[in-house]
Amino acid sequence: AMIALAKKPHRAVILTTANALLQRIPPSELVEAQTFHARPGNQIDMNALVSRLETSGFERVPTVRGIGEFAVRGGILDLFAPGWTEALRLDFFGDTLESIRVFDAATQRTTGQRKSMALQAMSEVALTPETISRFRRSYIEAFGAPQRDDGLYAAVSEGRRFAGMEHWLPFFYERLETVFDYLPDTPVIFDHLAHEALAERHTLILDHYEARRKQADGALKDAVPYKPVAPDLLYLSPENLITSLGPREAIDFTPFDAPDVGAKKVYHAGSRHGRSFVEERADPNANVFDVVVKHIVDERAARRRVVIAGWTEGSLDRLGQILAEHHLGNLKQVVTLAEAEKLEPGQAALAVLPLESGFETEKLVVVAEQDILGDRLIRRSKRKKRPSDFIAEASALSAGDIVVHADHGIGRFIGLRTIEAVGAPHDCLEIHYAGDDRLFLPVENIELLSRYGSDTAEATLDKLGGGAWQSRKARLRKRLLDMAGQLIRIAAERQMRSAPPLVPAEGLYGEFAARFPYEETDDQQTAIDSVRDDLAAGKPMDRLICGDVGFGKTEVALRAAFIAAMEGFQ
Repeated sequence: AMIALAKKPHRAVILTTANALLQRIPPSELVEAQTFHARPGNQIDMNALVSRLETSGFERVPTVRGIGEFAVRGGILDLFAPGWTEALRLDFFGDTLESIRVFDAATQRTTGQRKSMALQAMSEVALTPETISRFRRSYIEAFGAPQRDDGLYAAVSEGRRFAGMEHWLPFFYERLETVFDYLPDTPVIFDHLAHEALAERHTLILDHYEARRKQADGALKDAVPYKPVAPDLLYLSPENLITSLGPREAIDFTPFDAPDVGAKKVYHAGSRHGRSFVEERADPNANVFDVVVKHIVDERAARRRVVIAGWTEGSLDRLGQILAEHHLGNLKQVVTLAEAEKLEPGQAALAVLPLESGFETEKLVVVAEQDILGDRLIRRSKRKKRPSDFIAEASALSAGDIVVHADHGIGRFIGLRTIEAVGAPHDCLEIHYAGDDRLFLPVENIELLSRYGSDTAEATLDKLGGGAWQSRKARLRKRLLDMAGQLIRIAAERQMRSAPPLVPAEGLYGEFAARFPYEETDDQQTAIDSVRDDLAAGKPMDRLICGDVGFGKTEVALRAAFIAAMEGFQ
């Protein structure tokens, strides 16, 4: 975020917290000065670049997987810098940068080329001769001569990074700035709890400082105490923050009507919370949808525009069907609130708007799905596994792990290697087999690999070109064909039989389904649709619903049970 701000964006909305707003940060010109620019053809000392990465906070790793990491393999340097959406692979020939390639950190595959790059520091502290010298001088001025075992002072003096060294940020730079210095003349909007949060955060900072200082004063003679920086050097106080705003416009949000704000102007947003139907939902003798429809009809009669907001397309369709069954139909669909404001007075519409609750203005009433059905819970989604992402699993392999190649059988994974192929470097996975045979598998063919399993102690490596693996595959193929034939016969017999079709009454089923608190996942909705199709097909049902714990199998089963019960079956 600091890097993005240093670029002085012309149009941006910056969302921040009390913690971040109070903290002082390095000057914006230093952030830009620490940026390293390069393009193919440039003469670059690779060793100097590696040293720069290490002093800038990057971590050297065998294989780059995430932001802040870099790896070196011969004349190739991989790195993933902050502010980047993808990792880069720098290919050197001597001190000449020959190419900049984009690669997927999960698969390690090259996905494109770059004409240039801009490399920013990973940390707020860059260990240069100037910053090290300034730190040493400031540290001694603040705390006196360092003890022999002072790890922070020793590490910085030697140009090594020290965990948490950013807490002494004022010692590294001549001056620090604030977020407001990065964005001069930018209006600032405070949430109604912001000033309270700022005061609480500053009090907590002072309390921590006093506790650290007392701990340092009471430390044993030979112990190296934690020496905290004075709070005013690293943080703004709430009073200093107001001063830092300068003449810029400051806007305060508040949920209260006409608060006492002195000379400030007060603008009323003209909105309030909408009607909640919580009492009707809790009343077993009331139908919440009848009450909702009456409320909407009354608002339309008062010539107010009404929007019924659903969280998703699916939930909105279901809500629209239920309202239509309760005699509120012919609802137009709008996409945005701006479109809703253009509705004719007294007109109602549906919209996909992920609102936690509805609201009302003088001319517009928004009824949210949660107002009608209660809070919607979002089930954690499970990342789908795609073939192109298979290496993301292989990336967890360690040297020595057992893997299975589709064509060559069981081998031992050694690691990633870059080899020369057709006169060009190529990234491969090195796999060893029996008899010291070796296979170099290009990363683009990684889908041929799979894990061996959990019990690798009994694994016997296959021999490249041997017949053992092919024999095992042939025997397994025959067993699979026999099993498939048996399954086909059973399926054919089932297909010849008939069963009563079970089709639910849409109104009752829709109201039942709407009461579930969780939003259906894509996979769950697919399973529900498939089960309903099976029940309505007039054939004996044969379907297994399989899923992780907590992913909604019971909800699928309850829908099927409801349909069966409504049709008179168990």
